[in-house]
Amino acid sequence: MIDVNKNRKSRKNKKNKRTFKCFLPFIIYEIIVVIITAPILVFYGPFKDVTNMVVNTAMKTFTHQYIATTFLSNEKINQIMKESKSGEISEGETENQDNVTIKHSNDKGIERYDIPDKRFDGYMLEVKDPARVKVGYTKKLGQVGQKTSEIAQDNGAIAAINGGGFVDKGTNGKLWVGTGAYPDGIVISGGESINKVNPSEKVSVAAFTSTGKLIVGMHSLDELLSQNVKEAISFDPPLIINGKTVSVDAVGLNPRTAIGQKEDGTVVLLVIDGRRVSKPGATLKEVQNILLQQGVVNATNLDGGSSSTMYLNGEVINNPCDWNGERTVATAIYIKP
Repeated sequence: MIDVNKNRKSRKNKKNKRTFKCFLPFIIYEIIVVIITAPILVFYGPFKDVTNMVVNTAMKTFTHQYIATTFLSNEKINQIMKESKSGEISEGETENQDNVTIKHSNDKGIERYDIPDKRFDGYMLEVKDPARVKVGYTKKLGQVGQKTSEIAQDNGAIAAINGGGFVDKGTNGKLWVGTGAYPDGIVISGGESINKVNPSEKVSVAAFTSTGKLIVGMHSLDELLSQNVKEAISFDPPLIINGKTVSVDAVGLNPRTAIGQKEDGTVVLLVIDGRRVSKPGATLKEVQNILLQQGVVNATNLDGGSSSTMYLNGEVINNPCDWNGERTVATAIYIKP
């Protein structure tokens, strides 16, 4: 007896296969069209906001700048980045330390805030006593970095965030950003300068004086030591000076790390996750707004991207975007118990 249902099913399967074979070239064609036309629309199309966002996001990374440089000249990229900046003052302004009065000495508390947003997830810690804030660095300095959590644990810290920038050296002496062997710029820990730098060259810093006041903006090692700075790292740009926003990139989306201080001396640590399909990250302008809403009067940006990490009570509480999880870095800002 002939199985009619089986024959029907067989004919249906053959028909589906023919349909798929006919449809497959169309799918491939559409994918090729999208691959070719998407960059043209992004970089040369009428969507200026999209172009600005993609360029600023790419150029604020070390490994993905080719996304912009492949299609645009350096002159055009610089023009876009300049036009995308927004703020009240330039980063050349100096903070007025008289605006900060330390009011919570010997306070051992830490307050945590989670900041959900449609484009990112943020994590904030408030440390009342700034004297608890210290700078740690990899114990394998000049060889390889350590994870933020490892630097925290080595120093018996209760909390930590990643710190400043870093470079590595290849066998040919060429520098690149990699495993965190060499901190970039000024590093002061426990009142001692850790990194070899030109003592008169000004760089963007996050630095704490012996009284616990945060210094941000452009300063040299000589200036910091003359102000009795005990802890410092380098990264840019400054975000808030004397309660005013510094002119910064207002459109690029990335993971972020930042540090700031309120008028009462409370130190605010902020980490924002990003580089996910549904949550790409935050702009520096959004970071400024979050810190301003928290009452911060001086603040600066720290190393973001794959480095952005927040550690609290023995675990990493954010979701670092590095392919290998938590990334090794050269420096971290940690909180003593």
